[in-house]
Amino acid sequence: MKSADKSVWTGYAHLAISVGSKEKVDELCQRFLADGFEVKSGPRTTGDGYYEAVILDPEENEIEITI
Repeated sequence: MKSADKSVWTGYAHLAISVGSKEKVDELCQRFLADGFEVKSGPRTTGDGYYEAVILDPEENEIEITI
């Protein structure tokens, strides 16, 4: 019997939270930075038009903050 392919990943990609405005995305991003969290990207407008920032939680899960 062949062993399972351990390179196959299952689970969620990230958690996204809509906060309602660019200003709130910016504010929360700054708050997370001040509290020592890593900002992976943003705040920025993505190629498909979303305004977002991506924060890493202590276990390196991606938390997307968007409008």
